[in-house]
Amino acid sequence: MMELLLGTGFVASLVKIGVVLGVVMTVVGNLVLAERKVAGWIQDRVGPNRAGPWGLLQSLADGIKFIFKEDITPERAYQPFYILAPALSLTMALTTFAVIPFADRFVIFGYDWIPIIADLDVGLLWVFAVASLGVYGIVLAGWSSNNKYSLMGGLRSSAQMISYELSMTLSVIGVLMAAGSLRLADIVNAQGGSVWNVVSQPIGFLVFITAAFAETNRLPFDLPEAEPELVAGYHTEYSGIPFLMFYMAEYANVILSSCMMVLLFFGGWRGPLVDRMLVSATPAVAGLVHFGVFSLKLSFFLFLFIWIRWTLPRFRYDQLMKLGWKVMLPLALVNVVWTAAIILWGWI
Repeated sequence: MMELLLGTGFVASLVKIGVVLGVVMTVVGNLVLAERKVAGWIQDRVGPNRAGPWGLLQSLADGIKFIFKEDITPERAYQPFYILAPALSLTMALTTFAVIPFADRFVIFGYDWIPIIADLDVGLLWVFAVASLGVYGIVLAGWSSNNKYSLMGGLRSSAQMISYELSMTLSVIGVLMAAGSLRLADIVNAQGGSVWNVVSQPIGFLVFITAAFAETNRLPFDLPEAEPELVAGYHTEYSGIPFLMFYMAEYANVILSSCMMVLLFFGGWRGPLVDRMLVSATPAVAGLVHFGVFSLKLSFFLFLFIWIRWTLPRFRYDQLMKLGWKVMLPLALVNVVWTAAIILWGWI
């Protein structure tokens, strides 16, 4: 039996799943702390500084608080969907990381490792397909809570997802045309010998990053939550661990969106200087350097998400819809035509 498990790579897959989930959840906790620290810096105030040295244990304290906080279920809520909603949102957010490559293949302890759980030939389609299912958790939460503010937040989220998912999908068509593959590692390697996609397709990148903010419900696109008019939107009736699951799902989606921007438009773990430096490096060293380069790029986009949240005000709902359908969608189509033209002219 053990030979069968090892022969099919079952044990290796379990190890990868455990490592990826551990890393992602650790980054989620640190990202919450980073958001509070950066928010304090931007607003010229003191951030968390009481829980542990320099406030480094604040996320741990928050997690303990949520675990012991009473979970109150509304009397008239539809409990099956009310309970399912936060689990669905978090599950879909974490499942998308199965196809995210964090570095090129490398050798460690004598084993050839690919730092990805499932190296699918249709990895990009998997990300879009699974990530789009996460909105069902928000919609179900809004409807099942039997609260008009929650229902309005769920409806806003579904409309927002439909409006910006289309623009986001069209914005990566140019990337697929340039790489000729749906496999994320192939897309990264296609940028290794030439310029990054952000240079050849700046319009596509601007459309993608704007749609990413809308898809993750972050300011200035947090209409599904919108405290001034919806109290807290779709999660108004949630507390304790279910609320924590929604919270974690949002930050996991932020990490996913940042990973996708690094992979699709900024060369992933590749770079002209990095490739030259690692010509004669061992596979183990090259793998570690690639992971470090990917992490640095990822950190920049995570900071960008926080920076914009605490800088820009929220859109009105009519402005949100107008931007999505009258600006983003035409720009995404222009990017497709532009990319086709530069490929035809041999520029990329």
